[in-house]
Amino acid sequence: MRRLLIAGNWKMHKTVPEALELVRELKTLVSDVTDRDILVCPPFTALYPVGRELKSSNIALGGQNMFYEEQGAFTGEISPLMLKDVGCSYVILGHSERRHIFGETDELINRKVISADEHGLIPILCVGETLEEREAGETEKVVERQVREGLKGLSPESELVIAYEPVWAIGTGKTATPELAQEVHSFIRGILSDLFSEEKAGKTRILYGGSVKPENAKGLLEMPDIDGALVGGASLKAESFAKIVKFDLEE
Repeated sequence: MRRLLIAGNWKMHKTVPEALELVRELKTLVSDVTDRDILVCPPFTALYPVGRELKSSNIALGGQNMFYEEQGAFTGEISPLMLKDVGCSYVILGHSERRHIFGETDELINRKVISADEHGLIPILCVGETLEEREAGETEKVVERQVREGLKGLSPESELVIAYEPVWAIGTGKTATPELAQEVHSFIRGILSDLFSEEKAGKTRILYGGSVKPENAKGLLEMPDIDGALVGGASLKAESFAKIVKFDLEE
C-alpha cells in the first residue's frame, strides 16, 4: 500500500514572516494526521526559518529546484548540499515552469535527478504535456519521453516520486478529470515497471498536480494510481491546504 503524499509548492510567494505565519497555522491544522506524508516547498529565502519551525512536526521540507553541482561558480544557483543543510528531504525537479519559462531540457533535469538522489534528497520529477500536445494526441509520447529521460541512470533502489502535471491545468483553474488523470498515472506506472520492475513501479508514488483544490481533491485522490497531490495556489493558505491533506478524514 502506497502512503499518500500531499505536497505544497509555494512557487515565488511568501516573505519570511508570511511563510512562518502560514506554517505555524498549518502545523496546528494537520497535527493529528498520521497516515500520510505532508510536504511544503517554500521559496529558497524561507527554507531555513521554515525548516526550524517544522522541527518535531509531521510536515517535511522540500526545495523547489536545485543545480546538480555541490558548489562552484554558478551564480544564483542552489546546491543539493545547501538544501540538505537547511533540512530539506525532497526537491521538485523538472516543473513545467522550469521547462517552459527557463528552458530546462530533459538532459539537464536528469542530471539534477541523479545529483539529488546521490545527496540523499528524494526527487519529485514533474512531467506533463501542453494543451497543444494533448490536442495533437501526443500526451503519452511526451510523458514517456520525460519519464525515461528524466530517470536515466537512476538506481532501481533509489526512492523517487513522479508528479504528473498537465501544463494546461497548472494555475488555469482547469483540472484533468479523475478518470483522465488516472489513465495517465496508470500509463506512467507501466513505464516505471518497464524501466525498473513491477515491484518498484508498485511502490513508487505518482502525484497529480494542476489546479488541485479542496473541492476536487477527493475525486482525484481516490483513483487507484493517484498517490497524492502537488498543490500550487491552494497551498498558500493553511486552511485550504489542510482540507486537501484531510480530504477523506473530516466527513
